[in-house]
Amino acid sequence: MTDVHPGDEAGTDGATEDGDEVLDGDDDSSEQGVELRIDHVDNPVEHLLQGEIEVEGRMPYSSNATFLVNLTLGDQVGKGIYKPLRGERPLWDFPSGLYQREVAAYLLSEAMDLHVIPPTVEREGPFGVGSLQWFIDARFEEHYFTLYEAREDLHDQFRNMAAFDIVANNTDRKSGHCLIDNDDRIWGIDQGLCFSAEFKLRTVIWEFGGESIAPELIAKIQRVVDRPPLDVAALLDADEIDAMIERASMLAQGGMFPIDASGQRYPWPMV
Repeated sequence: MTDVHPGDEAGTDGATEDGDEVLDGDDDSSEQGVELRIDHVDNPVEHLLQGEIEVEGRMPYSSNATFLVNLTLGDQVGKGIYKPLRGERPLWDFPSGLYQREVAAYLLSEAMDLHVIPPTVEREGPFGVGSLQWFIDARFEEHYFTLYEAREDLHDQFRNMAAFDIVANNTDRKSGHCLIDNDDRIWGIDQGLCFSAEFKLRTVIWEFGGESIAPELIAKIQRVVDRPPLDVAALLDADEIDAMIERASMLAQGGMFPIDASGQRYPWPMV
């Protein structure tokens, strides 16, 4: 197993899983069992919670310590992205505990019936408590900028992602944080910088600005207002929850994707 340490980060922005090769990891999963895709697992959350964790290697270019791990449950082997609390580099406006925001993002996506965030749980790992997210075997050469121009059939999925990011107040939706898997399903990763009570939206997804939101998507946004998800609330403070509900209410009532009139609400780097 790779000699890895959670405190040796590089970079200056939010943690990333942009698909680069892991550092010095040895992939021996073929000898351990059948490697799983998310659609081949009856209960990926159970696999995340109960699977034996083995660190395969360190993900490069991450501000926070991020590890690719094997998850063995019985004779089945999946992969996950493990972000321990010990390896975090919190920011002045996002204090320690970023891993809980990763979990909250998944739970919010599920509560909204959007399913745009890979299954993510909180659990103990080799370097202590952290978030553990199902690894998406994506086409890593693709990202939002390449896909938006070439694939109009994916635009509804990107609209769902845009709505999620507004409600979650995502401060770090880079183009490379939009993955596409082999079934043409879009996933969002790296949600550690979400849920601030102060409006801090930074995203590359602005092409739908000024466009009316489809009624079925408005209904999903309205869920947050009508029944605020308690499991999300348990991971955030009261001001953050109130702000999340207010953002959802304004988006649902307005019925339109916002426009970035300033032209400055982009993350950096954008990819």
